[in-house]
Amino acid sequence: MTSADWLPTLLQPPYLGAIGHGLLTTLELTVTFVIVGGTAGFAMALLRAALPRWLEPLLAAWVACHRNIPMVVQMLFWYFAMPQILPDRITGPINASASEFVYAALALSSAFAAYVSEDLRSGIRSLPPGQYLAARASGLGFVASMVFVVLPQAVRAATPAICNQILLFFKGTSLAAAIGVAELTHVAQEINHETFLTFQIFAIATALYMAVALGLIGLVNLTEARFGGSAGRRSRRRRSTAK
Repeated sequence: MTSADWLPTLLQPPYLGAIGHGLLTTLELTVTFVIVGGTAGFAMALLRAALPRWLEPLLAAWVACHRNIPMVVQMLFWYFAMPQILPDRITGPINASASEFVYAALALSSAFAAYVSEDLRSGIRSLPPGQYLAARASGLGFVASMVFVVLPQAVRAATPAICNQILLFFKGTSLAAAIGVAELTHVAQEINHETFLTFQIFAIATALYMAVALGLIGLVNLTEARFGGSAGRRSRRRRSTAK
């Protein structure tokens, strides 16, 4: 089939609209896990710093589960198992709406939170202990010391790693097709089943993923230059001073 044959087919309103809707759903999943998972990751990092040491293994196990279980398995667990575990007052409103999207967003957000909390924890550990001690000595409480002194510096140190996780999880949104979310990969599969234009439709999907990924890479580079670069310079300055 020549381009004169397949291009008008894919440009028909049903297919063109479906591709646009699939791309929009992919972007919605990305924005959701960044906001929800990022917020939960910050809270988890603060909680891990505040809780007694004997509770640390529980939180470490939670992080390890998300980091070591394949994302598609987590997606299937949230979609098939969590409705059986959670009470009906929680699953009822979810199942009454776009449940596939909600469970996919929850799976991505939960896993992203685990990675963010671990990256922030590493950022906190990279800071000199004197930062926290000086904040407490100045009269700030634990929460104020963490929020206003420690976490801002930890965020700058962890920015490159977190930005890379955003890019990886954006590509992971394609796994939501496993539970029927009408994101870009799922839409491409459906159009392929109807038109048998396998190469063409997946070439279009690949180009769209590449365009968004390149945009994210540009944002990552800008963010690293703004935050990660300054953190790296301070780290190098501390090492040279120590020598």
